[in-house]
Amino acid sequence: PSTHKYALDQGHGELRIEIARWYKERFNVTLDPDNEILPLIGSKEGIAHIPLAFVNPGDNVLIPEPCYPPYRSGTIFAGGNPQVMPLTAHNNYVPDLKAIKPHVLTRTRLLFLNYPNNPTAATCDRSFFDDAVKFAGRHNIIVCHDAAYTELSFDDYQAPSFLEANGAKDVGIEFHSFSKIFNMTGWRLGFAVGNAQAIKALARVKSNIDSGVFTAIQMAGIAALKGYKGVIGKSRRLYQERRDVLVEGMQELGFEVEKPRATFYVWIPVVERFTSITFAKHLLDNAQVVVTPGNGFGQTGEGFFRMALTVDKNRLKEAVERIRKVI
Repeated sequence: PSTHKYALDQGHGELRIEIARWYKERFNVTLDPDNEILPLIGSKEGIAHIPLAFVNPGDNVLIPEPCYPPYRSGTIFAGGNPQVMPLTAHNNYVPDLKAIKPHVLTRTRLLFLNYPNNPTAATCDRSFFDDAVKFAGRHNIIVCHDAAYTELSFDDYQAPSFLEANGAKDVGIEFHSFSKIFNMTGWRLGFAVGNAQAIKALARVKSNIDSGVFTAIQMAGIAALKGYKGVIGKSRRLYQERRDVLVEGMQELGFEVEKPRATFYVWIPVVERFTSITFAKHLLDNAQVVVTPGNGFGQTGEGFFRMALTVDKNRLKEAVERIRKVI
């Protein structure tokens, strides 16, 4: 624990300065590079470790479902109890914070949020973040917002940062991923920003687990942030073109799916006679198309499957044609 300052200072200075500059330019949010920014070995690492900083055995963590699995696994690893907040189409895939039982809140330490959302591709507006800040303040909860997909947005939509909400830095932190913004998937670089005490606590955990980001990858991250405007537009156009090909193709097949405003995922209801798993297996066995069953993201995801825009448009067209033949 005495080495926690080392985790903040292990060669990350220039990278933290560049993150602060980018955040100010992109979200108009001012960050203190020395105390409110922590580079990570990928955002997944920070998300999975944050419960170790705040959760004692028996404490509750509020987790949206369906969700990115490390919210749940990190909580369990720390001895906490995942408390599910269902995300449903009826509520536009945002959690109903008012529905959480008072007895759950008395031992709740963390609240995970994720917009734009994986796997549903849902988005939220600034007003939801304002509500989340007030909710967290009333119940002394730390908000952990997974913002990995804010930059993969389409149709002139600009996803907000949780830290844009009034008082957000008083109650929470936000995680970003270079894998999603800059396609640096294997290089493992991300960062957490926000509340200084929460950042310090996560750094203390990390000082006992890792020794920082490889210097060459830090340099690559700095270059990526400096060149942000030159690459992000190209990425958005590429994914939007793929989105249009896939969604329009699946709509022609009769699937009820709308074009998402962000992320590189499409969240689609399964054909009525199938479950999530049996439909995924059906497509794999008979069309040689790989999709992810929705219940892999929690039981609330049952009845859906996720498709990803991570192959070129011609492969997506081929996938649609293969699916056409087996449904």
